[in-house]
Amino acid sequence: MNSADFATALRTRQHLIGYWSLLDSPIAAERLARLGYDYLAFDAQHGLFGYEGMLNNLMATDTKGSTAVGLVRVGANDPAAIGRALDAGATGVIVPLIDNAQDAADAVASVRYPPLGKRSYGPMRSQLRIGPDPAAAHEQTVVLAMIETAEGLADVERICATPGLDGVYIGPSDLRLAIGGSTTQDPTVSDAFEAAVTRIREAAAEAGIAAGIHNADGASAAKRLAEGFTFATVACDIVHLQQVATAHLTAARHGQNREPGV
Repeated sequence: MNSADFATALRTRQHLIGYWSLLDSPIAAERLARLGYDYLAFDAQHGLFGYEGMLNNLMATDTKGSTAVGLVRVGANDPAAIGRALDAGATGVIVPLIDNAQDAADAVASVRYPPLGKRSYGPMRSQLRIGPDPAAAHEQTVVLAMIETAEGLADVERICATPGLDGVYIGPSDLRLAIGGSTTQDPTVSDAFEAAVTRIREAAAEAGIAAGIHNADGASAAKRLAEGFTFATVACDIVHLQQVATAHLTAARHGQNREPGV
């Protein structure tokens, strides 16, 4: 899938499935990009890489046989951070901590060139895959606003109605804390959390934009897509590495303790 196809699919609210990456491992990104995911999301907010790592992982995502485009969760709603991610070749940005409609409008402006926005012109790598034309960049790059704070939830309908915003993305850990959870998995706020998730999804549907959510595993992603979300991310490389390694260690030790011949 190229950037143009991805942007069209997202804006027409087709189902898209992605994978989340925290590790600075272009070789891993190259392999993940060939598995069938629609996008790989590289986390420049909490991920373990800097600009060079972000650039190298985006380049690896464009490997021969890739089915995925590269998205970047930028560190902040900042024109410089957003511009550098897009100049490096990201098909879109996920912008964290959007509290209100003005924050969303600022994020949109950082993605679009004048006169539609305030992105500075300098597509050092993106011109090779999206094109140097501002009109092409506008058509082929997307901006997603994260809804993960109490303020963002309270203003979600106005956020979703922001002109030029392509979608919203739920950060479930921060959202659960924002509605009063004592931990990111606190079960005592599950009803309030699910009500918040539904409100966000319905606000996006009413505005005609995409709605996405972060998930711990594929089964959870499938559940959210069945509920009406239009894109879902499976997270993430560092957690899955630990889970699989632990499972193999447990199996090996269990087998080691078995009686011979059993």
